[in-house]
Amino acid sequence: MKKKISSLVKNKSKMNYDLDLLKDMYKKMLLIRRFEEKAGQLYGMGKIGGFCHLYIGQEAVVVGIQSAQIEGDSIITSYRDHGHMIACDMDPKGVMAELTGREDGYSKGKGGSMHMFSREKGFFGGHGIVAAQVPIGAGLAFAHKYNCNNNVCITYFGDGAANQGQVYESYNIASLWQLPVIFVIENNKYGMGTSVNRSSAGDNLSDRGKAYGIKSEIVDGMDIIAVREAAIKAIEYCRLGKGPYILEMKTYRYRGHSMSDPAKYRTRDEVEQIRKTSDPIENIKVLLNKMGVVDKVLKDIDVEIKSIIADAAKFAQVSPEPSSSELYTDITIN
Repeated sequence: MKKKISSLVKNKSKMNYDLDLLKDMYKKMLLIRRFEEKAGQLYGMGKIGGFCHLYIGQEAVVVGIQSAQIEGDSIITSYRDHGHMIACDMDPKGVMAELTGREDGYSKGKGGSMHMFSREKGFFGGHGIVAAQVPIGAGLAFAHKYNCNNNVCITYFGDGAANQGQVYESYNIASLWQLPVIFVIENNKYGMGTSVNRSSAGDNLSDRGKAYGIKSEIVDGMDIIAVREAAIKAIEYCRLGKGPYILEMKTYRYRGHSMSDPAKYRTRDEVEQIRKTSDPIENIKVLLNKMGVVDKVLKDIDVEIKSIIADAAKFAQVSPEPSSSELYTDITIN
């Protein structure tokens, strides 16, 4: 079957994009995809317990935005967070070890899939309560403004979280105090098992920021260059002290809401149609081919990444379990 030529290639100006940057973004998206596939396998084998929400299909969002960030910017997100960790260069071994509950994990095996952090990488979670990270993101942005460090906070949340009240409290204070925060709505069309069209009034979730005077943009979240260009504009706006910005990323998740979700609320044909016509990794592969990168080079990259993920999975399973004394660290006992 003839491969569909993506919108990336139809726009000739995108053919002038820096080749090294495109290859780097391709590698990061592929690293996230392969990591999530392996995490899904390990979960099915009983090696990962608790909750596990995969990011497969949404890779262009976080990689495109990350490509526009600078050192010192902060990131906070919800429970579908492995992709965000890898995009900000957290070690796949440490992330996978946390998923398997081992002491070499980023939260020493106590956080699991939804609750790991890396201050060194500017990643402040992974939050299990729907929309709880949004006011924290506004707080991180306040810290950036207070410290006059010219950094911004990228605050991710989903279409389901967009209906929570604390989102609008955060919009209000961010606009009132002109905080350097970019609210990224990862609209993957389904909040748990309910279509966004059935659960959210209005045409676009980003329109809700207008009541608070917040500038917004709707972006094709399956087109990594569109994501990057929108992120550059939004980040510059925030760095200039103009206040918050909303980016609504129209994206799609291929798997269920979590590993326990059979996703019977949508058809296989719907998912396959998105895969065939809009997959973010296939899109950038087509563009790289058009720019002279042959398939063998891309296959070699995939082989390299599969090796990295295999090593991470092995590391995660041989890392020791945390000692019982770890239960009492990072807490206050009265």
